[in-house]
Amino acid sequence: MKRFLDTIKHIFAIEELRTRILNTLLFITIFRLGSYVALPGVEPDQMNVSTQGLLGLLDTFLGGAFSKASIFALGIMPYISASIAIQLLTMALPYFQKMQKEGESGRKKLNQITRVLTIIVTLVQGTAYLNTTVPDEALLVSRSLFSISSVFVLTAGTMFCMWLGERITDKGIGNGISMLIMIGIVSRFPGAIYKEFVSRGSGQILLFVLEIVALYFVIMGAVMLTQAVRRIPIQYAKQVVGNRVMGGQRQYLPLKLNAAGVMPIIFAQALMFIPSLGASYFAEKSDFASNVATIFANYTTWQYNLLFAVLIIIFTFFYTAISVNPQQIADDMKRGGGFIPGVKPGQQTSEYISSILDRITFPGSLMLAIVATLPAFASLLGISTDFAHFFGGTSLLIMVGVVLDTLQQVESYLLMRRYEGLMKSGRVKGRTESVAI
Repeated sequence: MKRFLDTIKHIFAIEELRTRILNTLLFITIFRLGSYVALPGVEPDQMNVSTQGLLGLLDTFLGGAFSKASIFALGIMPYISASIAIQLLTMALPYFQKMQKEGESGRKKLNQITRVLTIIVTLVQGTAYLNTTVPDEALLVSRSLFSISSVFVLTAGTMFCMWLGERITDKGIGNGISMLIMIGIVSRFPGAIYKEFVSRGSGQILLFVLEIVALYFVIMGAVMLTQAVRRIPIQYAKQVVGNRVMGGQRQYLPLKLNAAGVMPIIFAQALMFIPSLGASYFAEKSDFASNVATIFANYTTWQYNLLFAVLIIIFTFFYTAISVNPQQIADDMKRGGGFIPGVKPGQQTSEYISSILDRITFPGSLMLAIVATLPAFASLLGISTDFAHFFGGTSLLIMVGVVLDTLQQVESYLLMRRYEGLMKSGRVKGRTESVAI
């Protein structure tokens, strides 16, 4: 305990780090306050938004702002959608690939295109949100006036959230966009624990404690999945520059076990409503279609989770293939004078990296599928729905990833000022990895 208090003291003794932490807390407070400001002309108590499926996932990411018809009802999600679209275009179209290779100027152009696309996506998603989730009985004004004004308010709210995220990145600690998503998820955690505690009652305190212990081990497993890497040794040839001998160092290329992150779960979750939606159109004419609609409307059925797991495995391979380019890594290594011991530079290096990537992606995708389906098993064991969502899935992986990234940045400041790191047994993994790309 004394060491923990000393670490906190050291953190706030560093002026720059203290300022960044306070700035982050200020921006987060503004974001949370805005989540409780309702759209003009709507009565939030009359809202009845489904908390299942994709809509429930969005509401979790936004800390309940989606179901409250807040000015931040769409939050940062349109920006995430636009960023993913630009990332995919960068891998598919030569025009965007060229911009990506232009350095800082190309990055600024891509950011500008992303912002413009964010506005377009927000207008489309805002219109759909207002027409499908806001009932007439919740309106205090006419539908047409409410829709026109609210689309502009939602767009302004999304752009403000994007600005907050950028300010956190520049003036605060951690990645701002990811931080806002994590705060939305964490904001529901205390309420979920309280509901679970109340539902268990005084006669089942031991069971509640066992659930907390199980959650702890699940979080540890998610940390292992997020941090696990396969390190490939890379040797750099010695070069004589003037009177000095340069190079000759050995570094490592870390290939992550889960290189795709949470994207496979998000993509799979977005597609899981299709079987239920498609079958519902034929439910009145066919008993089979009616059964299919019922099965896939419940996320705890084995059919739902089997299809969900298969989609996650497929999307993990797909997203890893488009996000990690072995040929580019091999070319960069060759230009830098690096090589993998026992493997010829060039095409053979690319094939070697691809083979290792394939071998580690499969177990990584299986672990990701297990983590994604854990909330269903938790619900089947009697855990309340709100609390069960924290036992796995996108929410858990985002929280773990953002917390680890933030801790790595905090530890960097501590070690820079020659203080001890956050971990007694070693540094937070990931900050000191040698990357040769």
